[in-house]
Amino acid sequence: MRMTFAETFHTLADNIEHVVKGKRDTIELALTCLFSEGHLLIEDVPGTGKTTLARCLAASIEADFARVQFTPDLLPSDITGVTVYRQNTGVFEFLPGPVFANIVLGDEINRASPKTQSALLEVMEERRVTADGTTHPVPRPFMVLATQNSVDMGGTYPLPEAQLDRFLMRITVGYPDHASEVTVVKGAGTTPESLAPVATAREVAELIEAAADVQVADALYDYLVRVVAATRSLPDVRLGASPRGSVALLRAVRVRAASQSRPYAFPEDVKALAGPVLAHRLILTPEAELSGRTGTDVIEEVLATVELNSGARL
Repeated sequence: MRMTFAETFHTLADNIEHVVKGKRDTIELALTCLFSEGHLLIEDVPGTGKTTLARCLAASIEADFARVQFTPDLLPSDITGVTVYRQNTGVFEFLPGPVFANIVLGDEINRASPKTQSALLEVMEERRVTADGTTHPVPRPFMVLATQNSVDMGGTYPLPEAQLDRFLMRITVGYPDHASEVTVVKGAGTTPESLAPVATAREVAELIEAAADVQVADALYDYLVRVVAATRSLPDVRLGASPRGSVALLRAVRVRAASQSRPYAFPEDVKALAGPVLAHRLILTPEAELSGRTGTDVIEEVLATVELNSGARL
């Protein structure tokens, strides 16, 4: 018997949790990003399980997986592929790079040069690669999972705004609680390779389509857009979230509703996801950054002030 959206979602979460202990909320955010057909940036201090989470997500799905270790000498063609001339046949042949997988792990993405980072711009937005005037589509589903350390700035290149905006979410893993860390230490031999896939790439693609059927009331559309628009008019924000952020938040809201077996979305879905979806898209003023303000602080302020219109029907 075929599993429902919610059953598949939570089966995947359970599978990942065999290795990533005590981080159910983080796991569900990563899966929400997957079923929103978005890309995920995992940012945290070293040793908290960023790469492990990404590898567990990939291992839980029977799909093509590729890993790229970003380094200063990495070239754009090392990611996207290269066209070569076959002397024996007299024709040019495109050799696809690792980006032509269903799930691509970009480990320590901010260690590559800006030129190499920009090689992902087209494929993340348009799901295709253009090489020597020829366009090559990537398979579906397609997801870029990128990691970066939040404190190690030596030898790194900050991701440009255009690159950050292409990630549907930015999340942190954080340190585990005491009980979870004890479990991790006891089961130190448990690795992503020990996980068996519990869903296929085709099933994921079908469920991405199914999530789009979740109903959203006009009043909720209005509320969502006002939340995003409010980020553009605050004194601490130099550049707010774009309409791309509104679309990303809507997709994530629908997935959250579907994961809870609901055919319609609630304002609570917007509130729960606004931070992970919008915070990394904001560029704060230098004064705000010096005072310690973050994008997450701004989103919390927006959610506290923007309300659903009174009398709105959901």
